[in-house]
Amino acid sequence: MLKSLFSGVSGLQSHQVAMDVESNNIANVNTVGFKYSRANFSDLLAQTKAIATAPQGQLGGKNPVQVGLGSTVSSMTRIFSQGSIQNSDKNTDVAIQGDGFFIISPDAGNTYKYTRAGDFKFDAGGNFVDNNGFIAQGWLRDPVTGKVDSTAPIENINIPPGLTTPASPTSEVVLKANLNSGPLVESYSRAYQIDDAGVVSDYNGNTTGVNSGDVGSMFNSNGEAFSLQNGQGITIDYGDGTVQTYEYQSDGTGDFQSLKDLRDKIKADVNLVSPNATVVVDDQGKIKIDNSAAGGAALNITVEPLLAGGVTENTRFLTTMSALEGSLPNVTGAVAFSQDFNAATHSSSIDIFDSLGTKHTLRTEFRKVSASKWNMTITVPEPSTISTSAPTNQVNGSITFNTDGSLSTYDPTSVSFTGNNGSAPNQTVKLSFGTPNNFDGMTSFDSKSATSGISQDGFTGGDLIGIRIDQSGTLIGSFSNGRSFGLAQIAMAKFTNNEGLATEGGNVYNQTANSGDPIIGTAATAGRGFIQSSALEASNVDLSRALTQLIIIQRGFQANGKTITTSDQLLQTLIGLKQ
Repeated sequence: MLKSLFSGVSGLQSHQVAMDVESNNIANVNTVGFKYSRANFSDLLAQTKAIATAPQGQLGGKNPVQVGLGSTVSSMTRIFSQGSIQNSDKNTDVAIQGDGFFIISPDAGNTYKYTRAGDFKFDAGGNFVDNNGFIAQGWLRDPVTGKVDSTAPIENINIPPGLTTPASPTSEVVLKANLNSGPLVESYSRAYQIDDAGVVSDYNGNTTGVNSGDVGSMFNSNGEAFSLQNGQGITIDYGDGTVQTYEYQSDGTGDFQSLKDLRDKIKADVNLVSPNATVVVDDQGKIKIDNSAAGGAALNITVEPLLAGGVTENTRFLTTMSALEGSLPNVTGAVAFSQDFNAATHSSSIDIFDSLGTKHTLRTEFRKVSASKWNMTITVPEPSTISTSAPTNQVNGSITFNTDGSLSTYDPTSVSFTGNNGSAPNQTVKLSFGTPNNFDGMTSFDSKSATSGISQDGFTGGDLIGIRIDQSGTLIGSFSNGRSFGLAQIAMAKFTNNEGLATEGGNVYNQTANSGDPIIGTAATAGRGFIQSSALEASNVDLSRALTQLIIIQRGFQANGKTITTSDQLLQTLIGLKQ
């Protein structure tokens, strides 16, 4: 009879522990990173009334006769299921999606503790701490290599307040561009001045004329040249609003076998300028162009070899034709002008930095000189100077291409410049235009010349203005100079038996003999989970399950209480027998 009393008492005690466990779960329904627990019941030792016997002959075996002595809580199981991820507005909040723990230290790295709560922050000293003030552990950026080495021992994560990054001089410029492999464009175009009388002069003030080569090249504001094709014209807009248009319609090519053939072809072209002009061949074989148009302005015509057009140079022919004259309609009411043009067919510019972080514009100009070769000129603006033996402040070189448009060779492969502002002199900058016989840099196809990519590795100094955390747990600093790089990386630990960890409050776990040693590494490796920034892991307590469990525990407790009262009534009956 007394056994039932004690069984009831043990049941009350067990259910009381279960009630304590479930109440703790409900109390932590909103605790960041909390993992709920479960009380595991087991029976106590049983009193054996009779042992089991084996079958003998015609008599069967007998089972043991045992009476249980109650129940107890044999163990606690902590359930490490994933809690829901809740976004936050704090960039230093982090949540683990998957297995693993953050490593924290209460004594500057001498001992370690573990947590799933990722509500970290920076203290006044730049330490990355949790709500207990324990410092998160990880790896810091090596100031020599500029990298975060996750194979090194872990240490306190500390980012000094007011962190700045020094200037880094440019050591390499990478250029990717296509240079048009199409027909060669003339490498120059003359500048002229037209006065009110219609006289055309060059920049030296000498009276001159305009030929097809002069009007056949136009340039944009970047100094890039264009060919004037048949049927296209140039428009001159003067100050009084009067517009005059001149067109160049000669194809510039042709064959002749006699002076008469040549005269006919020249006459056809001259008549494009003045329909009244005549072309005759005298008895000495000289060709004379005569234009009797009234009020016409003198036009000196010079015939020169256009090698790109396939005409072979003939010095005697040049001398013979040098004095020919034609005529242009007289230009009236004009305003004098003069303009210099740059004949670069393609150019690219990028800002590079010296040792003080000062910007200098490195400009590279390309001029086509043959089907597969381009000359290039590299300059920086004053007061900077490029180290060169040339009298001008520029470096000249060339770049060649293969027949498939891939890069063949280029020279120079580097340049040196001095900022002349107190920065380090003779700063060498590597020019990376691609790999020979490949298409990973400069190319030359029959398409528009264009720069597809240009970059350099230098930067000016900057102040830390923000920190974000990526999925690998790297704390990436953003600086006022536009640079961003990793400053530290959060370490994570994984255990063979998470349930073997001991809790000490404050969302902190301790290693035990049954948890195994921590396996430390980076997030998203070796079974460790991902890190999600600006988010927190909510408690994994399910209220519907917890409240249902409360009902079960309550009824179990009531039933065990009934066992005690019933046993008491039986005892009262026994006592009454004596009366």
